[in-house]
Amino acid sequence: MIWCSGWQLASAVSNAGGLGLIGAGSMDPDIMEEHIRKCRNATKRPFGVNIPLLYQHVEEQIKRVVRNEIKIVFTSGGNPAKWTSFLKEHGITVVHVTANIKSALKSEQAGVDAVVAEGFEAGGHNGKEETTTFALIPLVRRNISLPLIAAGGIATGRGMLAALALGADGVQIGSRFVASEESSAHPAFKQKILDAADGDTMLVLKKTVPVRLLRNKLFYQIQEIEQHGGSVEELLHLLGAGRARKGMFEGNIDEGELEIGQVAALIDEIKPAATIIREIMNEYHEAKLEICRNTFDNVTTG
Repeated sequence: MIWCSGWQLASAVSNAGGLGLIGAGSMDPDIMEEHIRKCRNATKRPFGVNIPLLYQHVEEQIKRVVRNEIKIVFTSGGNPAKWTSFLKEHGITVVHVTANIKSALKSEQAGVDAVVAEGFEAGGHNGKEETTTFALIPLVRRNISLPLIAAGGIATGRGMLAALALGADGVQIGSRFVASEESSAHPAFKQKILDAADGDTMLVLKKTVPVRLLRNKLFYQIQEIEQHGGSVEELLHLLGAGRARKGMFEGNIDEGELEIGQVAALIDEIKPAATIIREIMNEYHEAKLEICRNTFDNVTTG
């Protein structure tokens, strides 16, 4: 959710009954701290900060969340053992995002409070294993005893119900909220999401850090290099700096990275975050009731 989840979206989600997260991966420490202050002014409900552990400002970001008395931190993209103990010593609940069993077990050993198991369908940076959410959730559930949050390919109430049926205790939803009114994504990127059909996203950059992108001019340039055996250096030269900002935040839909999940094909309208949450929950309860009715109708006695 880099470039897409600032204080406005995080506070809107929290005010609507979810747990809003500030996506700090695209923020320097000062900007992150500003978003924390604004979010705190906009909601009295809990919210958290997501900190990818591979970026350069991690240490200072960690210090700032402690200083600002943030109670929940989601970490991703690195070794959970590096910062979990420090965060927990300061009374912070720590959740780590994983894409495979090995990472989930390492997270549990590091002492995190919960694990997000994110399947191959998810947007943005992804697991090289390409394990889908449908397979990943029961695999991780079998191997850890921590609370388990499902992510990747979930944008509806029925998707949420399926994740819980597979063993998750909750869900994390990203792509659907990129196309919300409060998202800081550029309107041109939001429109590109609405226009997306099935198959319009693919996982690329497996030689560096795998990422799921919408097809655009940059995507095909990356694909061309990869298909012809190009080197990591060629890919890094093409990417340069700021491609994600250019695409998702500035709206250059040809030259920028457009990170979004496969569920983009299900999204056809930009709505307020509160409406999205209400619709998801309504569909979840309706689908659960429908299944219960169908099960009852199909039961026979001897």
